[in-house]
Parts: sequence; structure tokens; C-alpha cells
Amino acid sequence: MEEASIVYRCRKCRQIVATDSSVQRHDPGSGEQAFSWKKRSNNDEAKPRECSSIFVEPMQWMNGVQDGSVEGKLLCNVCQARLGSFNWSGLQCSCGAWVNPAFQLHKNRLDATTLVVSDREK
Repeated sequence: MEEASIVYRCRKCRQIVATDSSVQRHDPGSGEQAFSWKKRSNNDEAKPRECSSIFVEPMQWMNGVQDGSVEGKLLCNVCQARLGSFNWSGLQCSCGAWVNPAFQLHKNRLDATTLVVSDREK
């Protein structure tokens, strides 16, 4: 039997930074209505957008998280490319939902690949 899981890699150097099991799911927010007035577009019929980021649990490779910083940037350990940001107080997703605490990785900085593991490899 084979198991498939999603692996997220740094788009620049292909280093694995997260797996599907470390992703924190959240309920989609109310879209643009959840943002402050200045961040909204003039479109009255704004549809809820798909999330442009994934939120993960804190991991060992995240510099600054273990140092006691409240917020900061998340950089790839290998190539130092900026992958996202973190804030222990929380961040707002592009769908409008608030995630607390937030360890946000931007999907446009990652490659999502499916990893298939067979029973023989376990």
C-alpha cells in the first residue's frame, strides 16, 4: 500500500521546509469584509479569496522563533530566501481569518510536491 503526503519545499533551493502534517488548518474568513476599510477594493461583490499562504506549527529550522522574538521573518535555512513571517500575537490570512499564533509561509515562495511512500520504504 502506498501513502501520499504533500511536502513543501523552498522554491529557490528545494529544501524541505514543511509537510502536510505540520500545516494548521483554519476556517476561511469573510473575505474582504474582514479587512480594514483602507485595504478593501471598490468592488462591492468581492468574492472570498483562496488563501495565499499556509500556516504551520513552529519548527526547529525557524530562526528567531526560539530566540524569544515576538515577530519576525522566516528565512530558509539553506539559501536565506524569505519564505514568510511569524507573529505570536497572530496574523490575518488573505481570506480574512485571523490565525493565532501565526507561522505563515507564502505559497508563491514554496513548491508543493506529492511524496509517495510505499510500504517497502517504511
